[in-house]
Amino acid sequence: MRPLIAQLRAEVTMIFTNGETVFLTLGIPVVFLLFFSAVHVLPTGTKHPVDFLVPGILALAVMSTAMTALGIGTGFERGYGVLKRLGATPLGRPRLLAAKIIAIIAVELIQAVVLVVVGYALGWNPGGPGGATALVGAAILAMVLGTMAFGGIGLLLAGTLKPLVNLAVVNALFVVLLLLGGMLIPLAKLPGWLADISKVLPASALADALHGTFGHGTPVSSRDWIVLVVWAVAAPLVAGLTFKWE
Repeated sequence: MRPLIAQLRAEVTMIFTNGETVFLTLGIPVVFLLFFSAVHVLPTGTKHPVDFLVPGILALAVMSTAMTALGIGTGFERGYGVLKRLGATPLGRPRLLAAKIIAIIAVELIQAVVLVVVGYALGWNPGGPGGATALVGAAILAMVLGTMAFGGIGLLLAGTLKPLVNLAVVNALFVVLLLLGGMLIPLAKLPGWLADISKVLPASALADALHGTFGHGTPVSSRDWIVLVVWAVAAPLVAGLTFKWE
């Protein structure tokens, strides 16, 4: 247990002492929420943009942490030989991966708290008869599945690409999924063929699930559950089969 705790402490310390990572995981989502809530340039389709933005940016926060931060960080650790050395220590690879996963969950919890507090300060009013507690269990499950899906994608890229190539690909993929995921722009505003493609992506499924549960108070659709489960199983599985530790 001690090696796991020590590595978990190291993972969390590395995340919160790296200015770029802190800005990516906490700064960008909060900046997006503040900016687009004040400047009404997005076609959110709601009377108060913050009601659309909070669920969407919660999905964005999951993606930025589980895919971008984890993928880029792991890619450079692999390139520098850190993973190879840690895998040969008493820590072992299973506990190394467990520490990374727990650290991601901890960061996402902090993100959620910060974004919800900022959202309420901006006048966010969760929809549905149950208010803020409506379908919260379904929303949390969707975020867990989203974390598994995006984490798998990040590790898949980190375990197969060279560090600098991985950096470029992960950042490019982040932008693409941000634009096509319905996080800031409703899918209904996209061209029909592009919206159809978006509906099979984990970003779209997660954003749609959170917009429903936290925005409208409606259950997560069967399609979104299927997309999230498929990606949550397939992405980590492929990552595990293809990951190269050096």
